[in-house]
Amino acid sequence: MEQKPRRSPRLACVQPLDRTQLCKICRQSAEVDGVRRCSRVVAESEAMREVMRRVSAIAPTRSSVVVTGETGTGKEVIARLLHANSARAAGRFVALNVAALPGELLESELFGHVQGAFTGAVASTTGVFAAADGGTLFLDEIGEMPLALQAKLLRAVQHGEVRRVGEARTTAFDVRIVCATHRDLRAAVQAGRFREDLYYRLKVFSIRVPPLRERIDDIEPLARVFADQLGAPALQLDPRARKALIEHAWPGNVRELGNVVEHAVALARGQPVAPAHLPDDLTGAAPAAADGVLATLAEVERAHILRMLDACGGNQLEAARRLGIGRNTLWRKLRAYADR
Repeated sequence: MEQKPRRSPRLACVQPLDRTQLCKICRQSAEVDGVRRCSRVVAESEAMREVMRRVSAIAPTRSSVVVTGETGTGKEVIARLLHANSARAAGRFVALNVAALPGELLESELFGHVQGAFTGAVASTTGVFAAADGGTLFLDEIGEMPLALQAKLLRAVQHGEVRRVGEARTTAFDVRIVCATHRDLRAAVQAGRFREDLYYRLKVFSIRVPPLRERIDDIEPLARVFADQLGAPALQLDPRARKALIEHAWPGNVRELGNVVEHAVALARGQPVAPAHLPDDLTGAAPAAADGVLATLAEVERAHILRMLDACGGNQLEAARRLGIGRNTLWRKLRAYADR
């Protein structure tokens, strides 16, 4: 069988806002600070250009990397850039959100299982390590991994082999691991929530993705990228709207900016974006009831909670942390809102 030619890693690039796959052909690719990337990866600020320089230095190595940063800063984008600029660019990039699965399912997702290994295991699976063989495995929110699974992950990384759930033999793999977390892993080690040996095994290199409030020069270019992806005309901001975007704290970072642009584009309808087209939390406008009077305290709380949840991409755990309340408290409030 004739084999397809392998694509040169130097030509790899990434679409930062398409989280499903690396782009196969990008006619707008550009090299910035030594990083081959899609021109839609925004790095106008010095803070992000420094990130690009670190990516350029780290990508060619075989070592594991921990990408840190607040929720919504684009840590997976950096992981994809590392992959696309490595010798593994022709291989698969496989992503798994550790926080999205309970411990009993996470082990199966990581290592695979054989048919009948547990209740509901109606067919055998390979797991993400096998799926990423020859490429890059991205483990998002690694700080949420249960301690028992951390020990199994450490063994897999140390020996370069995995054992599927319910199987006696091991299978070798060749995978570069890139992890991401919004937590302080060193503090988690000191608190006994994260294994120190795994911490040092994974953190050969680290890259910190700055929050949006530290990369002001990227806000307007990013907004234009989001508007373009929505199929909107060239985004225009009046001075007051631009000021509101620059001065906002962006607790949800780039993800929140995407939501704000979608909101503004829908209301502006092709006209220059004005403060009236932006969400209330950017303009300081107080929420009002349907009859025009000021909202009640309960209505203000509800609006704030829902905006925070939206800014956190629907992640209830992160939204509860930012709101300063327990996850169960947040769940009860959301349930109450849904029942109204």
